[in-house]
Amino acid sequence: MRNIWPRGMTGRLSGITLLAAGLALIGGLGPARAQNVTAFAGLASYYDKDYAGKTAAGERYDGTRFTAAHRTLPFGTRVVVTDKRTKRTVTVIINDRGPFIKGRVIDLSYAAATTLRMHDRGVIEVTATVE
Repeated sequence: MRNIWPRGMTGRLSGITLLAAGLALIGGLGPARAQNVTAFAGLASYYDKDYAGKTAAGERYDGTRFTAAHRTLPFGTRVVVTDKRTKRTVTVIINDRGPFIKGRVIDLSYAAATTLRMHDRGVIEVTATVE
């Protein structure tokens, strides 16, 4: 089997694991669909008001839209996010990947964070349900 890793790196995944992962992605079965994720909970953070850039979905980030980043949910997935403390809710559409900080489960757009009134707290505990 040919080494697919960059020079100097060694992989710990077998060829069968890589083949299975590739087939799942080609077939449209990302990790979230394969696991049938319908709800999750954890810490939510939000994009800075002045953030500018492209999302992983390829569109320009717009802080006025109700969008969010999640590590595995497919782009376009609608998610209802609820602040555990205040019970306020907001519906967002996944269009980016992240967050990549341990313990955080979703990054919300500035508009979504404003709706949840989380600016003074920064990071909040949430529950989320996939629609």
